[in-house]
Amino acid sequence: MHSGAAILAIETSCDDTCAAVVSRDGRVLSNLVASQMDHDRFGGVVPEVASRRHLELLDGVVGAALDDAGLTLADIEAVAATRGPGLIGALLVGFSYAKALAAAAGKPLICVDHLQAHVSANFLEPEPLEPPFICLIASGGHTFLARVTERRGYEVLGSTTDDASGEAFDKGARLLGLGYPGGAALDALASVGNDAAYDFPRTFVGELDFSFSGVKTSLLYRLRDLPPGEFEGVKADLAASYQRAVIDMLVGRVEHAIELTGINRVAIGGGVAANSRLRERIAALGVTVKVPPRELCTDNAAMVGAAAIETAPVDYPGYAGFDAYPTGRPAPAAA
Repeated sequence: MHSGAAILAIETSCDDTCAAVVSRDGRVLSNLVASQMDHDRFGGVVPEVASRRHLELLDGVVGAALDDAGLTLADIEAVAATRGPGLIGALLVGFSYAKALAAAAGKPLICVDHLQAHVSANFLEPEPLEPPFICLIASGGHTFLARVTERRGYEVLGSTTDDASGEAFDKGARLLGLGYPGGAALDALASVGNDAAYDFPRTFVGELDFSFSGVKTSLLYRLRDLPPGEFEGVKADLAASYQRAVIDMLVGRVEHAIELTGINRVAIGGGVAANSRLRERIAALGVTVKVPPRELCTDNAAMVGAAAIETAPVDYPGYAGFDAYPTGRPAPAAA
């Protein structure tokens, strides 16, 4: 590896402490994730706990990512970091660390939007998907459909009007007694259930928007009305039927986006893209489909590196006053 050919990327938008090294031609040289298990007992991510764990883990994770890539900081062309959106405390830890590291090493900083990073995961080797394509990003914090016509951006076609699909899976898992995070546990339980046993609502808003609050409320009421002693016998069927309703909404919107745009290439990303049934349904659409490996669907720093490749670096001291942002995008004057 020659000096200046790779980017060190950092991602701390939620509770995963991530670092990766990505080459300028889109190869993942290392990609490490330290997942926090401290939140299980609380039934969700506690922002303060997440921020403190990032402080403890980040230096070791970044060092290990460089070691795995066989590089030193001197070999790195630039440091990239997620600037937002996400949990502001968690973001500030990673973004401030990246700024300090870049400044100390005399390297440029590349500011990356978390949602763009999820889209950009599709550009990584060994099988990059080139635009144009329709992209579904579905995670615990975000659910939206985008039309991607170039590597540097995307057009939002539709988004959730209330809850994210991943949040719906996690809430459903909690209601079924599966703990947190519950997406994988719900998927596993649903695999042995009858997905036609219960009829949960599918809510479609506007042309391409999503809504998941109704299906969550429906599961809550269905559980409340179960006769005593019946829960264990129908738990798998409830999981399968509930999962099918959420996935029907996601896949239905993807199909409609294909019809409206005439683009017959689809990519998916975000933590929900690890769901086995969603992957099967998307693959069966009869169009070109890109489903990144599971480790590139959930939060990771390789996707941040992918987005950084297409983003202009900023030299020191130009980034000294930059700050993270919890929602949306920063104002142009702050960028």
